Order: sequence, then structure tokens, then C-alpha cells
Amino acid sequence: MRRRSFVAVACLVTAAAFTSLTVACRPSGVAVTPDSSPFHWLPFGSDGLVQVGHLTVPIDYTNPSKGTFDLYVARHLAKKGKRIGSLLVNPGGPGFGGTDFAINASQVYSTTLLDQFDIVGWDPRGTGLSTPAIDCISDYDRFYGTGDITPDTPAEHQQLVDLAKEFADDCTKQNATTEMYVGTNNSARDMNAIREALGEAKISYFGFSYGSELGATWATLFPSTVRAAVLDGAVDPTADLLQTDLQQSAGFEHSVDAFLAQCSGDPKCAFHNGGHADTAFDALMLQLDDHPIPSVSGRPDISRGIALDAVGQAMYSSTDWKQLATALADAQQGKGAGLLALYDAYFQRQPDGTWDNSLEAFQVISCADDAARPTVAEDDATAAQFRKVAPRFSPGTTGGYLCTFFPPAIDPRVVITGKGAGPILVMGTTGDPATPIAGTRTMASTLEDGHLVVVNAEQHTGYGANQCTYDVVDQYLVDPVGHVPAAGTTCG
Repeated sequence: MRRRSFVAVACLVTAAAFTSLTVACRPSGVAVTPDSSPFHWLPFGSDGLVQVGHLTVPIDYTNPSKGTFDLYVARHLAKKGKRIGSLLVNPGGPGFGGTDFAINASQVYSTTLLDQFDIVGWDPRGTGLSTPAIDCISDYDRFYGTGDITPDTPAEHQQLVDLAKEFADDCTKQNATTEMYVGTNNSARDMNAIREALGEAKISYFGFSYGSELGATWATLFPSTVRAAVLDGAVDPTADLLQTDLQQSAGFEHSVDAFLAQCSGDPKCAFHNGGHADTAFDALMLQLDDHPIPSVSGRPDISRGIALDAVGQAMYSSTDWKQLATALADAQQGKGAGLLALYDAYFQRQPDGTWDNSLEAFQVISCADDAARPTVAEDDATAAQFRKVAPRFSPGTTGGYLCTFFPPAIDPRVVITGKGAGPILVMGTTGDPATPIAGTRTMASTLEDGHLVVVNAEQHTGYGANQCTYDVVDQYLVDPVGHVPAAGTTCG
């Protein structure tokens, strides 16, 4: 999800089937001799099903002398005798590592897929445990938790601009040799390198959220290597960064409205407010804009911007609406700890108080993909568009400055066509806030052979929302020629 502060938040996968995903511990001190494959696989865990390894790829595929990335890769092995091949997986982002979706594959994928595919995930270049990893800042609260999204004075506005420039300058300084080479095109090239190292002429893919953009890019660049591809929670491939932001803001606005309508109609909802949750919400946001409330000791007060980040986190799945209602009710009483907890989840704050690099990676990758570098004035001029499509969720009066101060992109994402890749399954949910269904439909129609599956659900991404989603996806991946979804396929 992208927000109208100068930073942006990734499209995090939180589909119902794996909202309780437990991230496994990463390997350390494993005293085992690696095998002789290009990955140098090592066993991970005690069940013998998971292996981890590394693959070296060039920073610049056109000039290998510029150095290398070391990709961290994991795979969950298929059952002997049932294996079809490898299934590359990506959970979204950009900026999130993908190895957890292989290490914890049993919590994400059906038995059908687990039995018949090696589930192969990797931390894309610049992310997770792949090295070198993108690193810009250490104090997330300073950059993400300060600043007024509706500045009242030139000084408050300048504070937002200065923070955006400082963030970009720090990113460029600390990632000088890699910053312009972490875009989606190069990650797609890495996918092809992984395929080659696995020794498979054709390979299958399953991508969620931003992973749909990555998969569609790979299918466009390397169509002859595509065995099958599922793009779940697919983004609009024809939209630039601004258009995508506007689509997402509208999607989150729809979900916020749905949450407030449900809460207004349910007397048991903690934020019921006599059946007027909507007007109470609007009043609370205005109150927080003028008078932020305390959160916990040593952490920022809850401003309108922080509160909306917390709201955004809860919109990824309706299963989180109860927690949000309680947090909003507490905020009415001047207590901000509940909203802070959602804000921390939104920005991936770790239990020890540190932050992973996913948000930094998100911004650097996004700017490597998009050629636009608007000025401050040009970015500020877009604020009215956001208020028009999302008055509740995007009420900011300034620009986002996401890429304003970053160097020009040298390899913007290719135009997606999927030409020659064969049938690709595209899935979207009717109530997806981060990747709205309209954009998913555009992905399906843009691909040369895209096949749309619509899931009736209030959540981000569809796989696991109901049994139908398992059946449609699994049957296609097992037999992508014989089980292409029929036109008009709907689940739920």
C-alpha cells in the first residue's frame, strides 16, 4: 500500500489462509557440507523438506564487471514420485523477501501444490538476507512517524520536503553501486538465472500483489521459459506510479467505507458510536490532526497520519477490523497504544524494536522502476486528485515526494505484454484495497493470454479465501493447458 506521506508501504500479502503465518528462524551456524549444485543447498529444519542456499547474479546483466548480488534462496521439496517441477513464489512488495514463503510453505499452499512442486522462494536483490541489502535509515519513527500530512504553515510543509530529500540522499549515499539495479526488470532476470541454475527448461510461478507485476515482467522478458503463472492480487500494468497510487487510495477508501458501514450496523462493534461510526471516524481524524494523542513512552504521539497508517494496515483483511474498532474507540478516550500497534505492524517493526529494510527497499525499487521525477510543486499539485478519490484515507494537502529526490531511473520497468508466454491465471478480489479489482481486470486484458478469476472477498489477494480459489489455482498449476479458467470464473 502506498501512502501520501513521502514514503510508501508495500502491498503485503495477508490473505485469510495465511494471516497467522509464523516466520521461521533464519539459518545460522549450520555445520553441514553443502552440495555441489549452483545453490550449495543446506538442510533447514528437522523434517528434511526445506533447504536453503545462495546464488550469485550480476548487479548489471549488461556489464558483469560491476559486481554481484548474492541471492538467498529456499525451497520446500515436493514428494518423491509426485514432483512436477519447481514453483517460483513471491509474496509481494516490492521490498519483501520471498524465502519465508518457501520455508513456511505448508502454511501458505495447498497439499496438492506441496506434494507436486518444489516451492522455491528467494529474497529479491536488495531485500531480506540477499546481499548487499538496501539500507537507508535506522530510525523509522523519525521519517515515517513525524510530520503533518496537512501542514498549516510553510515551515511544516518544508519539514516534509526536507525529510524526503534526506531520505533519498541517505539511500543514494549508502547504496551507490546498487541503487539503480534493483528494479523489477533485473529481478525478472534473476528469476531466469534461478531457473537456469535449477536446470529446468520451463518453470512455474505464483506471485502475490507486487509479485504479479514481477511475474508479468518475467513472462514478457522470458516467455519461452513459462510453464504456468498465477498472478494473485494483480496490479494494473498500464499505470505509472502516480496512477497506481491513485488507484490504491481509492481502493483503501472503499475498504474504509465498508468497515465503517459494518461497524455502524453492528451494536457489538467497539466503535459503533450509536450507529454513526462514519461521522465519529471523521471527527476523530480531525481531532488527531489538530491534537495528536499519546501512544507509549518513547514513541511518537498518534497524529492523523499515523492513525491512517494504522487504518491501512487493518484494511488488508476484514479479520483485522475488530482490532481496529477497539483501537479507534480507545483513541476517542485519548489512548493511542492500539493504533500504534497497528502502525508498527504496518511498518514491519520487529519485537526488539528494530525495523527490517522492507520499506526502504520498497521506495528504492519503486523509483528504479519509474522514470518520472516530479518537482516538489508538481507533486504537491497532485494532492487534490487524492482528496477527490479518497477524502477519508488520503486527505493530505502535499505531494508524496516518493521519487522526487532520487537519481533518474536507468532501466524503467518494461511494457508488459506476456506475448508468447501462454495462458496466465490472473486472480483478484472484489474488496481488495491495495490492488483494486479494476486494475486486476486490466492486467488480465493486457496479457496476450490472461484469464481472470474474480473472488468475492474483502481482503488483499484471493488464494485461500475459500475452497474454490484452491481448486482453480491448483488445477491450473498442475495442468496449465487442460485447466485454463473459463471466462467469467468467480469464487465465493
